[in-house]
Amino acid sequence: MPLDVVVVGKANMDYLVRGPRLPAPGQSVNGDAFQEAPGGKGANQAVGAARLGARVALVARVGKDARGAAVIEALRKEGIDVTHVREDPSAATGVALCQVGGSGEKQILSAAGANARLTAADVRASAALFEGARVVLCQLGVPLEAVSEAVRLGRAAGAIVVLDPGPPAPLPDELIAQLDLIRPNTSEAQILTGIRVRDRLSAREAAADLIRRGAKAAAVQAGEFGDLLAWPGHEVWLPRFEVKRVDATGAGDAFASAFAVALAEGKTLAEGGPFASAAAALATTVLGAQAALPTRAAVLELLLRR
Repeated sequence: MPLDVVVVGKANMDYLVRGPRLPAPGQSVNGDAFQEAPGGKGANQAVGAARLGARVALVARVGKDARGAAVIEALRKEGIDVTHVREDPSAATGVALCQVGGSGEKQILSAAGANARLTAADVRASAALFEGARVVLCQLGVPLEAVSEAVRLGRAAGAIVVLDPGPPAPLPDELIAQLDLIRPNTSEAQILTGIRVRDRLSAREAAADLIRRGAKAAAVQAGEFGDLLAWPGHEVWLPRFEVKRVDATGAGDAFASAFAVALAEGKTLAEGGPFASAAAALATTVLGAQAALPTRAAVLELLLRR
């Protein structure tokens, strides 16, 4: 049976500490909670899509080590096809050190490890996954050649191609022009467009720049206010859902994976936006990234409450 979503991206282990505030440079802060769990934007988005009911496969690299085995086992438990999650014999599984402040703000320092060794050849070797897939979802936590190959295979298969451009990096116009949807947060939008996104107006400017460069649609985070979803001749404002925020880690992954699921189900951009926004809001109510990714029932319940 064809897949709903093929994810190509990063998989690692997250080590998270929560404290009353984030430390300033050279400063130590005592935290009150620690969590060790599988993570990485690719793995997170695969899990996010699976919890929303999609048939999902992940293309990624981990090390042939205990961390890698734990990442793969967690993906299997979510029902994700891990046939093309390769175990690298000479590179360790990547790690991310996540710090969360008292208001849910975050900062992350990561070491790519095996993620940096995912190649275009690895992606080509998984070409059978793309045949009939409805959506291909990528991020920038792996080499750009692997991302570009995933985009190429997705377009050749007739899939909808979605890119979450994090961690932030400049992108060539020829890649942007192949995207059906690009979803940058504020820092990613600034790197991609040179526009400092602070509100709805500046988000509109950034979205217009990305669309001018060929993206069919852009969903740009507008700081704490919401998200601006735009495509030629249309705009939808997605205000933040009112929830009790605990940790913003994984909220962007929830947004991207939920939007991918909505598009895989044939929903329009205007229909997919609120679904993605609700998933992102719920992801901020639980500590951690994968642990916070919501179920479909929870997302639908939040949508009904608005």
